[in-house]
Amino acid sequence: MNYQIKQRQKAAVVCNNLIKDPGQGLFSGKPRNFVLSDPSKNLWGGIRADAIDYFKNNKIKWWKGKGDKPTGHLLSSQVACVNHLYFLRQRQDAATEILKAIEPSIISSEIVDTGFVEFEFIGEKQYLKERAFSRGENCTSVDAAMMGKNNKSEKVLFLIEWKYTEQYPSTNLYKKERSKVYDDLIETIDSPFVKTNPEAFYYEPFYQMMRQTLLGFLCAKYKDRGCVDFRHIHVIPIENKKLLENITSPKFHVYGKTLSEVWEKVLKEPKKYKTVSPEDFIQPADKCLDTKAVLEYLGIRY
Repeated sequence: MNYQIKQRQKAAVVCNNLIKDPGQGLFSGKPRNFVLSDPSKNLWGGIRADAIDYFKNNKIKWWKGKGDKPTGHLLSSQVACVNHLYFLRQRQDAATEILKAIEPSIISSEIVDTGFVEFEFIGEKQYLKERAFSRGENCTSVDAAMMGKNNKSEKVLFLIEWKYTEQYPSTNLYKKERSKVYDDLIETIDSPFVKTNPEAFYYEPFYQMMRQTLLGFLCAKYKDRGCVDFRHIHVIPIENKKLLENITSPKFHVYGKTLSEVWEKVLKEPKKYKTVSPEDFIQPADKCLDTKAVLEYLGIRY
């Protein structure tokens, strides 16, 4: 069964048994059994009010949300990211364990904005020279960012892109106005990419991955928030084969058969990129006290 369809069916059960919402919220103008009638319930109760305030106070756009509330769509990857990571904002112990599992040289998690996780990260400045500069829409952003200090007392920025049921067609998004923004950054001598035809990057999800890699590279170059290096982390369920094993860019077929194989081949420093499942990403938090409630919720929900 298609992973997306399977998760929609699971969401209907979660809606009734875990969230206690009747469902049938509107999406694309139609009532759906995988869309909540009360969108705020899409967030775990332990973080709900704080997360909504955080997005409001930082003027962050919720995907398909209305007003200050998130979408009621139970398969939203943005909501999944917030549900998994928001509790870490005030938990340096758990945040540190997670970063250490990704990069063993990390000795502590550091504050990013006002906590140990920042959502819809775009950096301190518009490094990519895009026209817009707003968190969550119209410019390159990453679902979440964390900062780690390594054993050399250097700060490393972790850019975390969260996926859930996403899958992408093989559509060429190359346009002249886009090429003017990104092609020089792709091809410059100190680019993070090996020499590649720039047009190869303009197929999702590689188009997004290219922009996020450039964002991380430039944040490290200009020492955004004091960082001198970065890691790009893709959190993807292992069951989502349509994303992990579908190479949408024809020019990338020669590099491998999976998303991670291809991306590691196009990077000058492959160690800066890692794919991990949501379960493996959050599991190190289990070592810390007072994480049982949220981890149980996540286990049932996702």
